[in-house]
Amino acid sequence: MSSKILLPLLFFVFFLQFSFAQVYQQENDAEHIKTVIFRPAIANTYTPIAKLGTSLVISFDDTEADEKDYYYKIEHYNYDWLKSDLLTSEFINGYEEDRIRDYENSFNTLQYYTHYNFTIPNKVTQIKLSGNYVLSVFDDDDTVVFTRRFVLYEPKVDVGVQVMRSHDITTIQEKQSVDFVIHHPNLHINNPKEEIRITLLQNENWQTALGGFVPMYFKNNQLIYKYNKETSYWAGNEFWNFENKAIRNSTVAIANVELGDEIYHTYLYTNQERIDKAYTYFPDVNGNFVVRNIDGKGTELEADYTWVHFYLESLEDLEGKEVYVSGAFNNWQLNEGNLMSYNEDAQLYEAKILLKQGFVNYQFLTKDASGAISNHDIDGSHYQTENQYTVLVYYRKFGSRYDSVIGVGNGNSEVMFR
Repeated sequence: MSSKILLPLLFFVFFLQFSFAQVYQQENDAEHIKTVIFRPAIANTYTPIAKLGTSLVISFDDTEADEKDYYYKIEHYNYDWLKSDLLTSEFINGYEEDRIRDYENSFNTLQYYTHYNFTIPNKVTQIKLSGNYVLSVFDDDDTVVFTRRFVLYEPKVDVGVQVMRSHDITTIQEKQSVDFVIHHPNLHINNPKEEIRITLLQNENWQTALGGFVPMYFKNNQLIYKYNKETSYWAGNEFWNFENKAIRNSTVAIANVELGDEIYHTYLYTNQERIDKAYTYFPDVNGNFVVRNIDGKGTELEADYTWVHFYLESLEDLEGKEVYVSGAFNNWQLNEGNLMSYNEDAQLYEAKILLKQGFVNYQFLTKDASGAISNHDIDGSHYQTENQYTVLVYYRKFGSRYDSVIGVGNGNSEVMFR
């Protein structure tokens, strides 16, 4: 074949592959899907970042309560959340999808729901490779009702993480900087700037993930990352919270509870902006939630749902910005379900969200017309705020066809004050 024909053909093949590449985009959960929990089967863990081979537990509720048949599917992705070109047989022993067989209907609840749960790995699906993955759950009509990211890693390197006040003097009171070191005595890395990729998470929230870092220094099997601005986050403020494990009771955060036509309504006390207030230590679980119920024998089937009413008083100029109630309760998604509206008569921002009873952390975020998200427009930002940071280390050896995850490091800003 002549070179005049071969070159256009190669370009066409490359263009075709690039055009059909699939980049993962977080979709909103279906309206009837609530309380999606995806965690390792280990106490006090809240996010699906786990060692390869660890059991992951997935559960969710369907408030239409009609015992639908649901199925799961697992897909492998690269560092940049571009779907990898690996065959299923290369990263899974068994099948990438199967029906969810374990489900039961709620018991003694005003809001009926069907509760589903399953684990990975299981008899049908065993994952062989570390890396980025996406779990999709869909119904009989092949309609996806929710998706979730998860990361499996192999501990081939040690990652040291240190959190401190911002290295930039102009934001030293409001931001936190993350320095980290990758120690790899047992792994030979030929070209760290090309073979190693990093993702940095604050409070395990993928919506604000940072990446694109290359090591600044090399020393004795160590890759050292110490940036002035690039690895800095607005520290924000401690999360608000409420607990309604006794669904009829008022608490320090709950002003009133009323039984509506069908289910309970929980009215929280009005939250006031904290942007001009001094920092106050207030323990939280960094935006996570725990289902709790003291009126029944179990949480999965006997914890009820309630309409939770949120109120925010803010004197800040938020014109052109949308205000959201944010947290892990809906996977940090910003959508119509947690968007606040402004009540001119009460001069308050308001939102009503259907939540399963328990202990819930939340915060108020703003999003401007460009899509920029801020955690400090309303509640301010203080370097003393307790935040959890996670460093994910990806490795693609020259000639490899996928990105493996070879290490995870964790650091907490609370260490600064010990």
